[in-house]
Amino acid sequence: MKKNKSQEQFFEELKKVPIVQVACEKTNISRNSVYRWKKDDKSFSAKMDKAMSEGVAFVNDMSESQLLTMIKEKNWSAISFWLKHRNDNYRDKIEITTKEDKEELTPSQAKIVKHALKLASITKSKSIKNINEKKNHD
Repeated sequence: MKKNKSQEQFFEELKKVPIVQVACEKTNISRNSVYRWKKDDKSFSAKMDKAMSEGVAFVNDMSESQLLTMIKEKNWSAISFWLKHRNDNYRDKIEITTKEDKEELTPSQAKIVKHALKLASITKSKSIKNINEKKNHD
């Protein structure tokens, strides 16, 4: 019974401050115990994940509230932060322009591209072959 009560207190602390170490200190539970319970007990793990999510949401709400207060106080850093993260017109942008050439890749270049894609695990060799065949067919 004591274990369940301690666990519930731990979850409540996580909802306030979503940092495991802080919740452990407030409830006198060791981190090792918490992570052992999380590993061994699916119910505990689910409750811990839920409490952590609620805690993160709570801190996010508090942070946004503070940010809005700073914006109302005409704090330029806060205004800039809000605009860069909430408005596409103010985001940092990179513009890439290129002149499109209709040149075909040389066999050597095609081999390099094929090898690079294979290393990046983006596509399989067959897919590249199919793309080349389709391109040649069109």
